[in-house]
Amino acid sequence: MRQRWSRRALLASGAGLAAFVPSAFGAQPSLRELAHEKGFAFGSALSTRGLADAGYKQLVQEQCGIIVAENEFKMPALEPAPGTFEFTRADALLAFAEDAGLRMRGHNLLWHHPRWVPRWLETYDFGADAARGAEALLSTHVRTVATHFGKRIVSWDVVNEAVDNVSGEMRETRLSQALGSADAVLELAFRTARDALPETELVYNDYMGWEKTGGPHRDGVLKLLERLRRRGAPVNALGIQGHIGAGNQDANAGRTFDARDERAWVSFLREVTGMGYQMLITEFDVHDAPLSADLAQRDREVAALGRAFLDITLSFREVNAVLCWGLSDKFSWLQNRTPRADGLPKRPTPFDERFELKPLFHEMAGAFRAAPSRPRTNITGQVV
Repeated sequence: MRQRWSRRALLASGAGLAAFVPSAFGAQPSLRELAHEKGFAFGSALSTRGLADAGYKQLVQEQCGIIVAENEFKMPALEPAPGTFEFTRADALLAFAEDAGLRMRGHNLLWHHPRWVPRWLETYDFGADAARGAEALLSTHVRTVATHFGKRIVSWDVVNEAVDNVSGEMRETRLSQALGSADAVLELAFRTARDALPETELVYNDYMGWEKTGGPHRDGVLKLLERLRRRGAPVNALGIQGHIGAGNQDANAGRTFDARDERAWVSFLREVTGMGYQMLITEFDVHDAPLSADLAQRDREVAALGRAFLDITLSFREVNAVLCWGLSDKFSWLQNRTPRADGLPKRPTPFDERFELKPLFHEMAGAFRAAPSRPRTNITGQVV
């Protein structure tokens, strides 16, 4: 099933309306509008903490056509104890999205990483038949969550980060140990999600990137996608997180800012699309930890790298959405990671802490304008 955001749905979310943000740079068309003109969606992650800030909510409404929850849809949040589900915070985000005319993605049904599964799973008793117990636990979680939200969620990251970023091998959790393999876990998650959501975009999401050292991670993801396709698993798209610059690393991890391998990245994207997958940029930001304290210089370097990444990635028409992992530096998850050596706030997003647009905004807008147009098709692949 080939899936794209529908023109009708984008219009319903307000993407077809002109939106302008007054700032020190002057009035600018919204990123939502610019993306819509080329046939893809633009949005951002949002948390319930962000809902408490009226100015940030307004910024999200002005700039976005779609949002995704940062943590509120993840398994530890929705199932804090075995068989006990808590949807209050997730429902609040979805209610905001629907009231604001925004669409919503789900992130995620399973974070297949031993560090990020619920703590109770570490000691959970699967019973005498461990495989059957693990299958029941996972399928119940996926089915319960998918059914609770139903068609109100247009796209799901069904599985997140199952491939080790250093070795390229599949990560192991107690679920994969009980079921016999990580592949068995992923296939069960996707098939259960498809049974509950026959028309929803189902995505495998990971943070493989274009850095020179990222070959094993990229190769591992390609091998996983090949296996899933060969087995007929209902996976529609690859979610490319897009944490570039210092990437998914802490500030003092020693990673250089611009370590890109554009040729390898293009080859990777060609292989993904060659298998028939759609793509999304799901968590875009530019981690500036190694850069100079000079704000103007830092912002220029962040903007230039962001533009280069988006120009290459958006040249593939299979990319149907771009979402930032936070629109404003004030709400960037990177502020909570290891501080910069100089103690200054990080500036990884298109808007600063006062919600004023930055050079990264302009370069994102330029990349959107330069991107090729996408076909106007709806979620089931029908022309509208």
